[in-house]
Amino acid sequence: MSDSLERFRWLDVAEGRCPLGEIFSVSFFHGLAPEEVLRRFGSDAASGSAGTKAPTSLGRLCERAGESGGFVGVLAAGEWSAAVELCGWEATLPDVAERLSAGCELVAVTRHDYAEHCFVYAVDGRIVTCFDSHVPGHRQGSDPDALNSLMRQTGTDPDGEEMCLDEPVAASFALAAGITGVTFTEDMLERPLLVGAVRAPMG
Repeated sequence: MSDSLERFRWLDVAEGRCPLGEIFSVSFFHGLAPEEVLRRFGSDAASGSAGTKAPTSLGRLCERAGESGGFVGVLAAGEWSAAVELCGWEATLPDVAERLSAGCELVAVTRHDYAEHCFVYAVDGRIVTCFDSHVPGHRQGSDPDALNSLMRQTGTDPDGEEMCLDEPVAASFALAAGITGVTFTEDMLERPLLVGAVRAPMG
């Protein structure tokens, strides 16, 4: 696809070369601090009851998540917070995305090499548009065409109903960057993360 995907191909590479693995989600929350994002995932960073009181590293998140997931690491990214779920996809489950996005704007991308890659855009408890990243021409939500112009700008044809993208995860992160202004780069993973358990998400 277009060179606009170059910055995001590290998230889409095969053979285990992505540092986040073959199954992960990254979600972006506008205007929410990392502590609030953890709370919405069901973790209490203030007390440390389900997470850690102090920021920690991606390596520590990997240790806690293991092969079964269940933990999320959150960092600030300008006006947004970015939440990383290893071996998890809670943020792109429709009912969870609705609850997580209550009173804010949410953009979430899941890579799942053994199921579906997903993209979700939700605002104030409502999914605006979502799709399987392989086939972005098949969209659902209250306004499936809301991001069509931006999709074209990032190299994806929203009208290609039978189109199967060669780099679906990179394309989804390019679209996420177009919405958020946040380019999710590998060096962001070197920043400290607030880590907590994923439990019943709170709105």
